[in-house]
Amino acid sequence: MKIVGLIINPIAGMGGPVGLKGTDGSLILEQAIKRGAQPRAQQRCLEALKQLAPLQDQIELQTCPGKMGEEAAVKCGFSPKIVGIVTATTTTAADTQRAAQQMRDAGVDLLLFVGGDGTARDIYNTLADSVVTLGIPAGVKIHSAVFAGNPTQAGELAALFLKGRARTIVEAEVMDIDEENFRNDVLSAKLYGYLKIPFEKKYVQKAKAASGTTEKHDQQAIAHGIVENMLDDWFYIIGPGTTTRAIMEQLDLPYTLLGVDLIYNRQLVGKDLSEAQLLGKIRSRRTKLIITPIGGQGYILGRGNQQISPAVIRVVGKENIIIIATGQKIHSLHGRALRVDTGCGATDQLLNDYYTVVTGYRESIVYKVTY
Repeated sequence: MKIVGLIINPIAGMGGPVGLKGTDGSLILEQAIKRGAQPRAQQRCLEALKQLAPLQDQIELQTCPGKMGEEAAVKCGFSPKIVGIVTATTTTAADTQRAAQQMRDAGVDLLLFVGGDGTARDIYNTLADSVVTLGIPAGVKIHSAVFAGNPTQAGELAALFLKGRARTIVEAEVMDIDEENFRNDVLSAKLYGYLKIPFEKKYVQKAKAASGTTEKHDQQAIAHGIVENMLDDWFYIIGPGTTTRAIMEQLDLPYTLLGVDLIYNRQLVGKDLSEAQLLGKIRSRRTKLIITPIGGQGYILGRGNQQISPAVIRVVGKENIIIIATGQKIHSLHGRALRVDTGCGATDQLLNDYYTVVTGYRESIVYKVTY
């Protein structure tokens, strides 16, 4: 019998759709709830556990009480061994760390955790490289390389590892950023250490790669072409990133580097908008969406821009998505496809296609997007 640990951060990802760029800290969580944020970690966990369901007779699943793992495990048909006690209504980093320590002491063969970079830090601070782990992505900011590409892939890779078919173990980066600075449009990422994860190239994401200073000219060239071709009486959603920032600079408009802005007839009509605010402004209106991939990872949706939700994408329409990326950013993917992980399987399947990617002034390539 293989022993598998499971820890869920129940609040992971709640801040994304409501425009908070994370959920670290009780005050931010309270603000997220006031804005109507809904939990998403449980559903993300279920998608992964479904891939492990056929192995129920071959593994012992250890998890935490209630929403930290027990509820999802039981829903998937497991009879888990419960580790620790969660007494407070809201769980904390201390709960995660305590559970990880208990699971390590129990000799787990694989520890699955559901969350984002903050959760990965909690696991690293407790375990370092003493246990093989794997992250199921559910957070807002997921810069670390310890996560699978999406929850289904996390479950598939875990199953391969437990059956002895994924034998390669690598040390993967645990990265995190300062959320307070992040909300003020200052991105300061830090490497905290490495966790051991099972590795199969098609199942895991890379760490985020920062844009280089040499890309500035290419970003400006892309922006010039985009602005030149903007249509009157259309809304344009401008996603986060330094490449999209060049568009706002070209228009001489204030912008949110790490949030989502909205322009109409080349004027700013909404800054740092949430999902609900976006829908309120664009519903039944002609709208285009301009997004850029995360360097090194290739995600265009589902990482750091959850405000652009499946509901927003349906209003915009697949045909009105404009992807922009410098040649350097495309080269950083080493031939891998661009990725989406919106949290909605039907939306991800809809977006699975080839797209024109604008790479310069009147320059573009055709590139694959998958999930």
